[in-house]
Amino acid sequence: MVKIGNFDLAEKPAIVSVIDDDPAESAKAANWLGANLLELRLDLLNFSDLDEARKTIERIKVNTKLPCIATNRLQSDGGKWEGSEDERIALLIDILPFVEAVDIELSADADQRSKVIEAAKAADVTIIVSAHDFDATPSVTEMKSILERAHEAGADIAKLAVMAHTRQDVLDLLQATADMEKPICTIAMGDIGKHSRIVAPCYGSLLTYGAIAKAVAPGQIKIHELKSALEILF
Repeated sequence: MVKIGNFDLAEKPAIVSVIDDDPAESAKAANWLGANLLELRLDLLNFSDLDEARKTIERIKVNTKLPCIATNRLQSDGGKWEGSEDERIALLIDILPFVEAVDIELSADADQRSKVIEAAKAADVTIIVSAHDFDATPSVTEMKSILERAHEAGADIAKLAVMAHTRQDVLDLLQATADMEKPICTIAMGDIGKHSRIVAPCYGSLLTYGAIAKAVAPGQIKIHELKSALEILF
């Protein structure tokens, strides 16, 4: 089973907090609320250089001891990165020595994606290959195909977030989740899919993403509420 840093996902699913503002203080708050992992949104944090990023991550780890996932999200996958693709990939690779996992998009250029995956393997960093559909929920067959392609690309964990418009959409996502044998993370975004952030781990999703205060994705639940619910189920 996959680990991210010292967190063993075989024991229970992890609550991930997205850090996108005032990183040191946000990380302390996330830790206090019950997060297990931190996702550092490099596309939102606007570090001036790698040294500033390194020092910030060091402060976060001194304050929290929580493993970190580096993400530099593509605009097409909901990110705010405004630089070139070469710069985006270079920053992800440069940050690898200071984090425990990296998230790279399935939709990224295959060669650029492979650079990140190969560097992450060399650094013994857990690899998340993610896909997002902000408009709809694909069929069960297509969702399973997306997750399988993420693993074929080199993922340790394949991540899929889709937009749910009906209860059937949520059921379809849970069916795809239950059918997968390799490590995955699945999320049904939107208000109608809100409960998937609690329920999907029961069907095999290893990660669920929670908010410190304001949601950074549609339907996101606050960390302390996720923690209370998951403590009942796990």
